[in-house]
Amino acid sequence: MAKKAKKGAQGTPATVALETAAVPFSVHAYEHDPAAASYGGEAAEALGVAAERVFKTLVADVDGVLIVGVVPVAGRLDLKALAAAVGGKRAAMADPAAAERSSGYVRGGISPLGQRRALRTVVDASALTHPTVYVSAGRRGLEVELAPGDLVALTGAHTAPIAR
Repeated sequence: MAKKAKKGAQGTPATVALETAAVPFSVHAYEHDPAAASYGGEAAEALGVAAERVFKTLVADVDGVLIVGVVPVAGRLDLKALAAAVGGKRAAMADPAAAERSSGYVRGGISPLGQRRALRTVVDASALTHPTVYVSAGRRGLEVELAPGDLVALTGAHTAPIAR
């Protein structure tokens, strides 16, 4: 996998973070359809990649603290499992505006990488079963492919079974 991020048109805080860390990654662009029912499902289909390898970034509120959960687009975030993974009691999806403010990205383009405010992150353990995974590059219609170990390391995440 080669580093393919370009400054300008495709450069996002996520790709800049990857370049700065000198982590191998590939950028994959596709034409985003505003009418798509699922951003992640659209990415998997457009890129011809199994939905189990494309991960969505979700922001949840666990006991009043914003937490990032990264799960396959083929599944759903298990809020109870996420809360347990961070030692919390109750979790709910964060207000979309709070997620956008915190991450610096728009909904449907939130990347776990290069967020404005680094939040505690949990990546679903299934990511480690793939040689590479895809996550948002910080813009709808733009994904980055990287090794799951690099994703975990760069986000300071830990892994846990948080998808159902």
